[in-house]
Amino acid sequence: MVPSIIRSRRFLDKAKFSSSFAADLDAEKAAFMADSQVPWGVEALSGTITDPAWKTKPSWYLVATDDKMIPPPAQRLMSKRAGSTVVEVAGSHAIYVSQPNAVAALIEEAAKGVKVAAN
Repeated sequence: MVPSIIRSRRFLDKAKFSSSFAADLDAEKAAFMADSQVPWGVEALSGTITDPAWKTKPSWYLVATDDKMIPPPAQRLMSKRAGSTVVEVAGSHAIYVSQPNAVAALIEEAAKGVKVAAN
Protein backbone atom coordinates (compact mmCIF):
# COMPACT_ATOMS: atom_id res chain seq x y z
CA MET A 1 0.00 0.00 0.00
CA VAL A 2 1.29 3.46 -0.92
CA PRO A 3 1.57 5.84 2.07
CA SER A 4 -0.98 8.66 2.02
CA ILE A 5 1.81 11.27 1.83
CA ILE A 6 2.59 10.16 -1.73
CA ARG A 7 0.34 12.18 -4.01
CA SER A 8 1.52 10.45 -7.15
CA ARG A 9 4.29 8.01 -7.88
CA ARG A 10 6.76 10.89 -7.99
CA PHE A 11 5.64 13.68 -5.63
CA LEU A 12 4.70 14.09 -1.99
CA ASP A 13 1.28 15.57 -1.19
CA LYS A 14 1.85 19.28 -0.58
CA ALA A 15 -0.87 19.40 2.08
CA LYS A 16 0.90 16.70 4.10
CA PHE A 17 4.46 17.66 3.22
CA SER A 18 5.22 19.77 6.29
CA SER A 19 3.99 17.29 8.89
CA SER A 20 5.53 14.28 7.16
CA PHE A 21 8.76 15.54 5.64
CA ALA A 22 9.68 18.82 7.32
CA ALA A 23 7.86 18.92 10.65
CA ASP A 24 10.66 20.80 12.40
CA LEU A 25 10.87 23.61 9.83
CA ASP A 26 8.90 26.83 9.88
CA ALA A 27 5.82 26.85 7.67
CA GLU A 28 7.37 29.12 5.04
CA LYS A 29 10.43 26.89 4.47
CA ALA A 30 8.32 23.73 4.44
CA ALA A 31 5.92 25.27 1.91
CA PHE A 32 8.86 26.32 -0.28
CA MET A 33 10.25 22.79 -0.18
CA ALA A 34 6.83 21.31 -1.00
CA ASP A 35 6.48 23.68 -3.96
CA SER A 36 10.04 22.94 -5.11
CA GLN A 37 9.69 19.17 -5.45
CA VAL A 38 11.05 17.52 -8.55
CA PRO A 39 10.07 14.03 -9.68
CA TRP A 40 11.80 11.20 -7.86
CA GLY A 41 14.34 9.17 -9.74
CA VAL A 42 12.27 6.00 -9.32
CA GLU A 43 14.43 4.29 -11.93
CA ALA A 44 17.12 4.04 -9.26
CA LEU A 45 14.96 1.56 -7.35
CA SER A 46 15.43 -1.03 -10.08
CA GLY A 47 19.19 -0.54 -10.39
CA THR A 48 21.66 -3.31 -9.63
CA ILE A 49 24.55 -2.72 -7.27
CA THR A 50 27.31 -5.28 -7.60
CA ASP A 51 29.75 -4.03 -4.96
CA PRO A 52 28.11 -1.80 -2.35
CA ALA A 53 30.64 0.56 -0.79
CA TRP A 54 29.18 0.13 2.70
CA LYS A 55 30.48 -3.44 2.75
CA THR A 56 34.13 -2.42 2.44
CA LYS A 57 34.38 1.26 3.35
CA PRO A 58 33.71 3.09 6.61
CA SER A 59 30.37 4.86 6.83
CA TRP A 60 28.58 7.32 9.07
CA TYR A 61 24.84 7.68 9.55
CA LEU A 62 22.72 10.43 11.05
CA VAL A 63 19.49 9.01 12.46
CA ALA A 64 16.78 11.66 12.37
CA THR A 65 14.82 10.54 15.41
CA ASP A 66 11.61 12.37 14.42
CA ASP A 67 11.65 11.25 10.77
CA LYS A 68 8.21 10.26 9.49
CA MET A 69 9.43 9.22 6.03
CA ILE A 70 11.99 6.59 7.08
CA PRO A 71 11.14 5.30 10.55
CA PRO A 72 14.07 5.63 12.99
CA PRO A 73 14.08 1.85 13.70
CA ALA A 74 14.59 1.25 9.96
CA GLN A 75 17.38 3.83 9.92
CA ARG A 76 19.06 2.11 12.85
CA LEU A 77 18.77 -1.27 11.14
CA MET A 78 20.29 0.03 7.90
CA SER A 79 23.12 1.80 9.69
CA LYS A 80 23.86 -1.28 11.80
CA ARG A 81 23.94 -3.49 8.71
CA ALA A 82 26.42 -1.10 7.14
CA GLY A 83 28.56 -1.00 10.28
CA SER A 84 28.15 2.77 10.37
CA THR A 85 29.26 5.15 13.05
CA VAL A 86 25.88 6.48 14.18
CA VAL A 87 24.80 9.82 15.56
CA GLU A 88 21.19 10.44 16.54
CA VAL A 89 19.65 13.90 16.40
CA ALA A 90 16.07 15.00 16.99
CA GLY A 91 14.79 16.14 13.64
CA SER A 92 12.63 15.40 10.64
CA HIS A 93 13.53 13.91 7.28
CA ALA A 94 14.65 17.43 6.33
CA ILE A 95 17.28 17.39 9.09
CA TYR A 96 19.85 18.79 6.68
CA VAL A 97 17.81 22.03 6.72
CA SER A 98 16.60 22.05 10.33
CA GLN A 99 19.86 20.90 11.96
CA PRO A 100 22.67 21.94 9.58
CA ASN A 101 25.26 22.13 12.37
CA ALA A 102 24.59 18.51 13.38
CA VAL A 103 24.90 17.40 9.75
CA ALA A 104 28.12 19.39 9.27
CA ALA A 105 29.58 17.96 12.50
CA LEU A 106 28.92 14.41 11.31
CA ILE A 107 30.49 15.16 7.93
CA GLU A 108 33.55 16.60 9.68
CA GLU A 109 33.74 13.53 11.93
CA ALA A 110 33.53 11.26 8.89
CA ALA A 111 36.22 13.22 7.05
CA LYS A 112 38.54 12.96 10.05
CA GLY A 113 37.79 9.25 10.35
CA VAL A 114 38.59 8.59 6.72
CA LYS A 115 41.79 10.64 6.98
CA VAL A 116 42.94 8.63 10.02
CA ALA A 117 42.09 5.34 8.28
CA ALA A 118 44.08 6.38 5.19
CA ASN A 119 47.26 7.15 7.18
